[in-house]
Amino acid sequence: MTTPRTAATFRPPIMAARAWLNGVSFPADRPLINVSQAAPVAPPPQALRRAMAEALEDTATHLYGPDLGLPALRSELAARWSDWYGGTVLPEQVGITSGCNQAFAAIIASLCGEGDEVILPVPWYFNHKMWLDMSGVRAVPLSTGPDLVPDPQAAAALITPRTRAIALVSPNNPTGVEYPAEVIHAFRDLARDAGIQLILDETYRDFDSRSGAPHDLLHDPDWADTVIVLYSFSKSFRLTGHRVGAVMTSPERLEEVEKFIDAVTICPSQLGQRAALWGLQNLTQWLAGERAEILSRRAAIETGFPRLEPQGWHLRGVGAYFAYLEHPFAMSADALAPLLVRQAHVLALPATMFTPRDDATGARHIRVAFANVDVVGIATLFERLETLSLPLAPTGGAA
Repeated sequence: MTTPRTAATFRPPIMAARAWLNGVSFPADRPLINVSQAAPVAPPPQALRRAMAEALEDTATHLYGPDLGLPALRSELAARWSDWYGGTVLPEQVGITSGCNQAFAAIIASLCGEGDEVILPVPWYFNHKMWLDMSGVRAVPLSTGPDLVPDPQAAAALITPRTRAIALVSPNNPTGVEYPAEVIHAFRDLARDAGIQLILDETYRDFDSRSGAPHDLLHDPDWADTVIVLYSFSKSFRLTGHRVGAVMTSPERLEEVEKFIDAVTICPSQLGQRAALWGLQNLTQWLAGERAEILSRRAAIETGFPRLEPQGWHLRGVGAYFAYLEHPFAMSADALAPLLVRQAHVLALPATMFTPRDDATGARHIRVAFANVDVVGIATLFERLETLSLPLAPTGGAA
């Protein structure tokens, strides 16, 4: 019997972490603080829910739609992206997918064959690694330094004849780090010179702390020859359960993506697409408020974190929905994380879920996803971490 593709990878980390809650009770005066998942738990705003309810009365909402998404949504997203980035994205360069994960999966299917390679900065987004594993594609780890920003020159040394792409996530999951525009530009130049693709996952672009466009890649009229942009509506309009994402690339590559979508889901969710379109057209100011709230939580992380430093904690990265913390304890993060549930009533993910098994940095870090924890909750989180009584590592640990 051949080994199934799914056996090539690990258990979904979020599901694995939820198992740590089994048998643990959380009293009313010390409830669980869940910072394990980067997904809003609040429903879409009321106005959007009303628009979705109206869409349910349209027969077309319940039928198959175009494989690559509703033309109106593709056009609207192309116009918005062109405006945001000061470049040109055409509707025929936009495809709508069943979430951003499907966008990545479809792109990998269009790029890679058995034994091909994709370079992933470490720590990586675990679902990217999982899909590469299940596709028979080798994920080539690109180590990052203390600033957690990948180095294009280091990536250049990893390119082989089997390399098909470099995949970046900015703002980053799991570290929160926002990659500088010049770094992203340099990765584009590297990919173009090497004849490979640069996949840029911008799921969290709406929560970037910088004013203006985070890069200039779309100023190039030939951007789609090298650059593939991924996006998600899950975070922007709280449409996580409706699975609506997008991919921006050349029309020729979208023809290949269309084959993948037709064979897997046939088309994206009609209701989710209509919600995304309505959101783009009507929720600009609301989304600005969501961004401001996330930035206030980021500020609370930055200003409140010094209280943990005397215990040996270090804040290695923060941004978008995430804080990446180096812990001071004499144990690996994969042992610490279940212990945090029982001793601190905190559910967070160990960085071992975002790194290769032989990468020692994974053992020293945890990821905190604060999308569902307000400023008061962040202060409570730090209070619980501050009062932990666990054996400390003999040295400060590696960054």
